[in-house]
Amino acid sequence: MTLHDELRSVVRGEVLVAGDEGFEQARRPWNLAVEQPVRAVVEAADADDVAALIRYARLAGLTVTTQPSGHGASGNAGELILLRTGRLDELHVDPGTRVARVGAGVTWGRVLEAASPYGLTGLAGSSPAVTVTGYILGGGLSWFSRKHGFASGSVRAFEVVDAAGARARVTAESDPDLFWALSGGGGDFAVVTAIEFALHPAPLLYGGRMLWSADRAPAVLDAYREITADAPDELTVWYDLLQFPGAAPLVAIDATFLGEGGDAEALLRPLGKIPGVISDSRALLPVAELGSITAEPTDPGPGRSRAELLTGLTDEVAAALLERPIDPLLSVQLRHLGGALSRPTDTAAGHLDEPFALYMFGIPGQDGGAAVGGRQAELADALIPYTSGRKPFTFLAPGERAAGAFTPQALGRLRALKRSLDPRGTFRSNFPVLD
Repeated sequence: MTLHDELRSVVRGEVLVAGDEGFEQARRPWNLAVEQPVRAVVEAADADDVAALIRYARLAGLTVTTQPSGHGASGNAGELILLRTGRLDELHVDPGTRVARVGAGVTWGRVLEAASPYGLTGLAGSSPAVTVTGYILGGGLSWFSRKHGFASGSVRAFEVVDAAGARARVTAESDPDLFWALSGGGGDFAVVTAIEFALHPAPLLYGGRMLWSADRAPAVLDAYREITADAPDELTVWYDLLQFPGAAPLVAIDATFLGEGGDAEALLRPLGKIPGVISDSRALLPVAELGSITAEPTDPGPGRSRAELLTGLTDEVAAALLERPIDPLLSVQLRHLGGALSRPTDTAAGHLDEPFALYMFGIPGQDGGAAVGGRQAELADALIPYTSGRKPFTFLAPGERAAGAFTPQALGRLRALKRSLDPRGTFRSNFPVLD
C-alpha cells in the first residue's frame, strides 16, 4: 500500500500527498517565505483522528509535526507528516467560572468575540488570526501580559494525544512535568487537541494607534521612554518605526489600557505634546476589536522577522534605532515588557528580566530576503551591548533554535522530558528542543 492508502485507512479526515490536487496549498505555512517540504498532509477530523494518526506514525517509524494554521513555521519540518488541526473548532466560554475551552483550531479572534460580551478577555496578542493553541505552547506574549503574565500561565488543562497515541487530560496536578513543559515549552511533547484557560476581567478597554511622520520619531521615542519609565501594569505601549512600500516613513504608538479612557489619556499625556499627529484611533473599544489596533494582515504572506530582548532603553539604544531609515524593513517595533512578565512563575515560559522586546520585520525581495536579513543583522549588531541574547519562544524565527528561548535549567528539563516522553521521536515541533 502507498502512504496515501495507509493514511486513508487510519484517519477519517483529509489526506493529501505529493501529486494530489490541493497538496501544494495544504503544506504551505502562513509565512509564504518559508519552504515546508512534507511527505503528507493530514487534516484531522477530530481528536480521535489525531490519536489514530499518532499510533500509526509510531508503529511505522514516521514523525509528525503539528500546525493548526501554519503560524510560527520554521521550515525544518523535512519529510514528515504535517498534521493540521483546524477542524478541532469547539469553543465554549463560561462567564461564571471565567474559563474558556477551545479546540486546537480556534483562533484568538473567535475567543475574543465570545468573551467580549461578558466583559472578559483571554491573553491575546496583536493578531486575531493566530490559533490559541500554537500561541500558548510558545508562551503567548499578550497585550495584557504586563498585567497577567504569559498566556501559558492562565492554562487550567490541556487535552492531549501522547507519543503512544493515547488521549489524556493534563493538569498541574495530574502530570506536573508535562503540564509545565506545555506551558510555554513548545509542541515537542504531545499533540494538544484542546485547552482550558482562565479569562480575565476587561469591562473597560482603551486602545488605539497614534501616527506621525518619521521626522517626529525622536520626540515620540522620548515620550515613549518617559511613559514606560513608570507605567502601571494595566498600560501596554509599543513604539513602531514604519516604512510601507511606496509611502513616506512613519512613526506610531500603539497602546492598550485596562481601565477608564481618561486614566489612559492622563498616562499618555506626553504624546499629546507632540505636534503633527496624522491620525489618532484611541478610544474605548470592545475586546473583540483588539486586533484593529495594529490591523496586522490576516491572510498568509511572505515575511522575515528577527527579535531581540533589550536590557534597557538607553540613549545609546535610542541613537542606534534612529540613526538612519529602517528601509528595507517594514517595521521596527519596541514592546514594553516588565510587570507580571518579570515575576517568576512555574511554567516553561518562565519570566523575562528584560524590560523591552525589539521586533524587526520585512518582506523578502527577489534577493530571497538578503537585504532584509542584512538590515536586521546590522541593527541587532549595533545593539549587542544592550541585548541579553535570550528570545521569547513566541518570537523565534526560521533558522533560530529553541535553546535561545530558555534558561539553561529550563532547557535541560525540557530535553530530559522530551527523551522520556517521546523516545522514538514521533513528534517534531517547529523549534525542537533537542536541536
